[in-house]
Amino acid sequence: MGINKINVARGICWIEIPEADLRILCGCPADAVKHLIKRGLILPHEVNGITSETGPNAILLSDLPLQHGNFTNLAEFPVLQMLYKQGMMLPGHPNNTGRKPLILGSSEQVESQLRYIYRGNYGLVSREEITQAGAPPDQAAEMMRLKLKFAFGRIQPTRDFLDSCIIGDDAIEIADGVILRRLQPNVFEFLHQGETATVDLNLLPGETYECPYQLGYRRFEPEYFAVIHSGEGDGWDCYRPCMASIITYQNRVYLIDAGPNIGETMVALGISIDQVDGIFHTHSHDDHFAGLTTLMRSGRRIRYFATPLVRASVAKKFAALMGVLEEHFANFFDICDLDLDIWNDVEGLEVMPVFSPHPVETSFFVFRTRWGESYRTYAHFADIVSMDVLKGMITEQHDAPGLDQQAFETTRLAYMVPVDLKKIDVGGGLIHGEAKDFRDDHSTRILLAHRTGDNTPKEKEIGSSAAFGIVDVLIAGQSDVMRHHAFNYLQAHLSGVPIHDLRMLVNHPITEINPGFIILKEGEEPQEVLLLVSGLVEKIRTRDNVLCSLSAGSLIGLGNTLHNRPSRYTYRTSSFVRVMRLPVGLYSGVLQRNGLLEGMRHASNLRDFLETTNLFNDSLPATTLVHIIDSVAEKRFLPGETIGHEDLQVLNIIRSGLIERAVGDKVIDLLKERDFFGEEGAIFKVPYLSHLRVQEETSVIQIPGELLENVPILRWKLLESYQQRVKQVIYSGDPTRVIVWRDSFSIHIADMDNHHKRLIEIANAIVDQLHINSGVDSLAKSFDALVNFTEYHFAAEEKLMGLYNYPDTGTHSKKHSDLFIQLAEFKEQVLGGNLPEKASFMNFFESWIVRHIFDEDCKYGAFLNGKGVY
Repeated sequence: MGINKINVARGICWIEIPEADLRILCGCPADAVKHLIKRGLILPHEVNGITSETGPNAILLSDLPLQHGNFTNLAEFPVLQMLYKQGMMLPGHPNNTGRKPLILGSSEQVESQLRYIYRGNYGLVSREEITQAGAPPDQAAEMMRLKLKFAFGRIQPTRDFLDSCIIGDDAIEIADGVILRRLQPNVFEFLHQGETATVDLNLLPGETYECPYQLGYRRFEPEYFAVIHSGEGDGWDCYRPCMASIITYQNRVYLIDAGPNIGETMVALGISIDQVDGIFHTHSHDDHFAGLTTLMRSGRRIRYFATPLVRASVAKKFAALMGVLEEHFANFFDICDLDLDIWNDVEGLEVMPVFSPHPVETSFFVFRTRWGESYRTYAHFADIVSMDVLKGMITEQHDAPGLDQQAFETTRLAYMVPVDLKKIDVGGGLIHGEAKDFRDDHSTRILLAHRTGDNTPKEKEIGSSAAFGIVDVLIAGQSDVMRHHAFNYLQAHLSGVPIHDLRMLVNHPITEINPGFIILKEGEEPQEVLLLVSGLVEKIRTRDNVLCSLSAGSLIGLGNTLHNRPSRYTYRTSSFVRVMRLPVGLYSGVLQRNGLLEGMRHASNLRDFLETTNLFNDSLPATTLVHIIDSVAEKRFLPGETIGHEDLQVLNIIRSGLIERAVGDKVIDLLKERDFFGEEGAIFKVPYLSHLRVQEETSVIQIPGELLENVPILRWKLLESYQQRVKQVIYSGDPTRVIVWRDSFSIHIADMDNHHKRLIEIANAIVDQLHINSGVDSLAKSFDALVNFTEYHFAAEEKLMGLYNYPDTGTHSKKHSDLFIQLAEFKEQVLGGNLPEKASFMNFFESWIVRHIFDEDCKYGAFLNGKGVY
């Protein structure tokens, strides 16, 4: 038998080569392990009488960190399955033969995975990091004692228990007689004994990664204070979502954690992402973390509630996974830090995060709100540890790993707090709870969660279970929430319309429509304008590859009414939805009376076009889209023009025409209708890495960056596109043409490597401007960017060295000062009109910063690595 290939799910493939004892999971998006379990590729079995599991022993990573907005490489759970459930790391286990799980992929993605798994294992890795996140020094020392106990006494680099193999430009032997090579980005070929198998990890346009379980549909009814049970399983349960809940309070919607496939959870419940007011986050393990990308695809920054310790741990893991700076996490969320172990007021909902002993920084939450003479309360105990495990960690040696008796008693009392509703992690093992610890709990109702399969008879004597979508109403709601939302949506669409006209419209009926129902077909003439009040609707025209998702606040049928034409799209419900039915004549009359008809026609045409682009086709809130449309400009370019600096400070979406994008003399790609450019200047504030020449008359829609930078879904999509394009320039190509990032440049400190890559990006932009003789003004702006980022980078390096008491900080800082003076002098020469040759600048840059990386930065990198910082 040669190579056995199984297509497991979209973006996931299985390659098995028995003679080489290789079982490779190719592609590992969220819940890859659950897909393998469902396909029978992970099965329970016995080895020498010891129970364990089958499964992969290698992982092939995607070349891209994101596809269609979702993480592509989430190897945390596949690696845990290999190390623990297969027994590859367990002392005395028959499968612990000294062979380590193997990670295959590009150097960038392998390094990213090693850092992300490291943060997933340990969170914050030193007292310095814990104090930097806000903990007092004595508390940081106690937290590190506990962390080291979970880590068996030592924070281990990921390479201690994983092997890696870099897939570069050439074919490579990954096992005896097994050859692997990259045919093109994300497409790989395996060769063994004359047999080949090709694996394509690319998603097609419009495709997404699959959810391994079916959820069905539920009706979402907002209550005054209620808990929707949106996940009761764990990271291994292939039939249920991971432990999570949704709280509704005074018409607001809050998530507790964001596990894999949270988007499918929202659709099943008929809740759009933009209805979510915030997320309360317990910790950074993937079964509570992987769905953050879905929340980043919101039309506004969703509030992120966590303790500073949890937030710092999550930001470091996110940065490692994405290859970005930690502070970028705040670009996608409205950060709301919570104080530990006290009540925090969140607009009337009080929440207390309680320290939970765990390998990574973790809090469980208790929520309460006043009602009658007392409170109604809910406690969410995700990823707690059993009393037996904690008891075994007690030590009175204050410098030894573990916890003292007082810390144990504090945790035990926190577990036992009586509430109206308590959901408890009873997953067992080293880092999960046990139901027996709550046998004497006096809470009104106890739910047992975070496990695979059904509760045992003994557990059923202690607590209840809950099916997906079950709601515990703690305080019933009394208001007409849907009509209130409808009024706000109409007011946003009809700015300036008198209040009596809005009240007239909002007095129309709201009706419910079942999932999968076609509301309006292409070619039909709408008889009503439908205001989507809740739920999700698909907008489809397959012949033009249009598949757009509409969220609450959207108007369906308006454009057809304004232009007196049949519908150009088919509209189909994705969940239970509620719509307000507005007569066509009545709505048109309101527009005409208030002088809005012509403006609405123009806006409708523009909206229809934008929603056909990949950038605007994903549930953008109607109110946000209205604001953007009101502020756009349109511009035309003639053939032969080069796009100038000013036009690269806004986002440009091509409505018609063709533009060539090139670096030096090499054409990278051709931009056509629906493509975009300019996000470097509009959003990321970096010089453009290429130059653009107009090939035929081109019309573009221009959108100011300030309208987009705080819209997470747009920023997220632009980041994905931007990162892919940067790789084309700084990771490959002719090194005599551009400055190329090499693996040897890495100092193995994630943030500083990212800083150095950004310096190379800016330098490459300068090289390209010198190549095309762009002039002093354009070069000045790029040199300003180089100077500003250099100043920021040097300050960040010195702060990091100071935090860990690096002994050569003073000498290193002096060399920074000298380098900064050299850069300032070079800049002055350029601004004085003494333009350097391209080769001259490249020589300066490489001698200026690249030599400094090799000679100096690698020293402090090794020092910090020795302290567990990567």
